[in-house]
Amino acid sequence: MTNKRSIFEDVTEAQPRREVPKGGMIDAGRRGARGAIRVWLMLLFALVVVMIAVGGLTRLTDSGLSITEWKPLTGALPPMSAADWQVEFDKYRQIPEYQLQNKGMSLSEFKVIYWWEWGHRQLGRVIGLVWAVGFFGFLAARKIPAGWTGRLFLLGVLGGAQGAIGWWMVSSGLEGEMLDVASYRLATHLGLAFVILGFIAWYTMLLGREERDLMQARRGKEAKLFGLSTGWMHFAFLQILIGALVAGIDAGRSYTDWPLMAGGLLPPDFWIAEMGWRNFFENPGLVQFIHRMVGYALLAYGVMVWLKGRRSAYVATRAAFTAAFIALCAQVVLGIVTVLYIAAWEVAIVHQVLAVVLWVLILRARFQSLYPVAQSVRG
Repeated sequence: MTNKRSIFEDVTEAQPRREVPKGGMIDAGRRGARGAIRVWLMLLFALVVVMIAVGGLTRLTDSGLSITEWKPLTGALPPMSAADWQVEFDKYRQIPEYQLQNKGMSLSEFKVIYWWEWGHRQLGRVIGLVWAVGFFGFLAARKIPAGWTGRLFLLGVLGGAQGAIGWWMVSSGLEGEMLDVASYRLATHLGLAFVILGFIAWYTMLLGREERDLMQARRGKEAKLFGLSTGWMHFAFLQILIGALVAGIDAGRSYTDWPLMAGGLLPPDFWIAEMGWRNFFENPGLVQFIHRMVGYALLAYGVMVWLKGRRSAYVATRAAFTAAFIALCAQVVLGIVTVLYIAAWEVAIVHQVLAVVLWVLILRARFQSLYPVAQSVRG
């Protein structure tokens, strides 16, 4: 028989304990180690940024052709004896760069440029190893979130392709009368590095929020801003490729006045008839002129996108577009300084690293317009 309860009895004592909600269908899939994978991607991101900087310094110090063979595995070991060093030096003395530009270089001078290129290649091997250990480790532990295996595997494929393109680039400077690598191959190599960096940054941002949050945020997508930021991303990527063409032929050291070029709007050798289409890749005056004009156009486009971004209904989105615009302005100023200082390596490498910062901030602004962060009515 049920005992009678007093009307003054605390009803909370009789209430059954509620179970914590377990989530819906979005959470039912394999969540995986999102946090750990994100940390791994951040490590890869940092390594790729360092790789881009080291690659830039390798180019600025004319070290890229010091190793004349591609040995992905055995090449990890540097020369271990005086005889080994002499063998590597003899190989270098057979290529045009030594015969036409560095003839008479001593073995000790050769070692300086050799270590730069060896370090550049070694860092590439480290990045490949970090990716392989992380990817196959998470795969074996079944910790990769549902739908992410292909994305993470793609990073490894792109990394392998980058190594092959790197050798394709280097091989262009080993024959004929080439003193440097082909500029269009350098642009391909640098462009793929930024593509890889972009994927890593985007994946890191995606993994920073739960799938249910992303699906909810997608409903607030600002389509116009997303389209403008996508165009901004492509525009910036084009300028990065043109910058690589400038670096490939040392065009940044050809005309060192601003805003004019050798005192005029157009450089004196704007178009060399016998070069034909090769003017766009090998004519220092034309290549630098194009880089300048695209930079001005990119700045103008950036102003327009920033003004649109300031009207976003979301505080985080407005802040993201402002940060990207500030980086763009800084990059334009630094580009001018690079010209005025005859592309001194200290300034040029900062210019290249700031391009990485700008690239990532544009991607972040694009991400915020696609997945805006919810906020209170008061903002």
